Amino acid sequence: MSTNDFFKKLQTSVKEIAPTTALELVSEGTSKLFDIREDREIESGTAQGAKHIARAFLELQISQHAQPEDTIILMCASGKRSLIAAHQLQEMGYPDVVSLAGGFDAWKASDLPSCQPRILASREQSRYARHLLMPEVSLEGQLKLKDSRVLIVGAGGLGSPVALYLAAAGVGTLAMIDDDKVELSNLQRQVMYTEDDLDNAKVQASLNRLQGMNADIEIIAIEKRLNGDNVEEIFDGYDVIIDGTDNFNTRYLIADACTKLKIPNIHGSVYRFEGLVSIFAPDTNPSTPCYRCLYPEPPPPELAPSCSEAGVLGVVPGVVGCLMATETVKWLLGIGEPLLGHVLSINALRMTFKKLPIEANLECRWCKSTAEDFPDYVEVQSAACAL
Repeated sequence: MSTNDFFKKLQTSVKEIAPTTALELVSEGTSKLFDIREDREIESGTAQGAKHIARAFLELQISQHAQPEDTIILMCASGKRSLIAAHQLQEMGYPDVVSLAGGFDAWKASDLPSCQPRILASREQSRYARHLLMPEVSLEGQLKLKDSRVLIVGAGGLGSPVALYLAAAGVGTLAMIDDDKVELSNLQRQVMYTEDDLDNAKVQASLNRLQGMNADIEIIAIEKRLNGDNVEEIFDGYDVIIDGTDNFNTRYLIADACTKLKIPNIHGSVYRFEGLVSIFAPDTNPSTPCYRCLYPEPPPPELAPSCSEAGVLGVVPGVVGCLMATETVKWLLGIGEPLLGHVLSINALRMTFKKLPIEANLECRWCKSTAEDFPDYVEVQSAACAL
């Protein structure tokens, strides 16, 4: 069978429509238009209202964007690839698939509305190639990460792995706040630093490391201590706040500020061989607890030994930090099942992971009412320390 005969046969099973008809159907909301050209082809523009899925990933990703009952319009450059792709989708159980006759060339020739799609630079496409292959991430998800703003409070044992993996993942703006300097005892678990960083500010050393790791993102170093006077100003504009702190006063301040400002709080803590991970975002659902639903008040100092007193296995903050980074990426992408209403408990000695449900306190004055002012947080070293 010749190429011409092949396409003539396809035209008997796949309906073709004119660009003007496609525009009417998309404008009415009765059809979904997909541009299946490759990334490099759409740099010059695409049809207004079109969703881009590269031909190589169409069969893998179509279920993320369309249902079998939807009317699907496929567009390529000239109308050839869209015929083949439409036939493939019909074989997959999408009966109402049509091809745009003449493709984007015909769309432009008809002087129909076009737009400049957002794409990744060639360098970014290479960097995030493994993300782009995944339908749960793809180009759309990677652009979400690029647009995201995340603040990490604490540049220690938890903040180090979280920052490294979020920078690697392509979170567009990554800020770290800490007022400590790098000490020799930090190097047992704070994988961000080397001996060359000793006596330097942690956030500045982190900025240098992260910029060297990913020059395509913005790194913000905030060398100060978080307190009740500056917390709202510092948190403003961030999509997620990550708690990698080592004391209860800061932890409660973060939790209370996130509840008040309605910003998700990714929480992690470690103690010797154990760790905890959770997400607190009580504004997402009335049944979702805040941090104070679980821990209403800080424990007394005598029940909260510091890391220097209790110790911590160096690899445990790395495990917990990686899980916190995973939950952050999932949250930013809107995929999977976040740890809302649950806490993940880890015991490295027994190598056990337990996902435990936690309930909202319906009488909690922090998330079930409006607390305007932050209390005077008493300095208490945390038993669940991050450094």
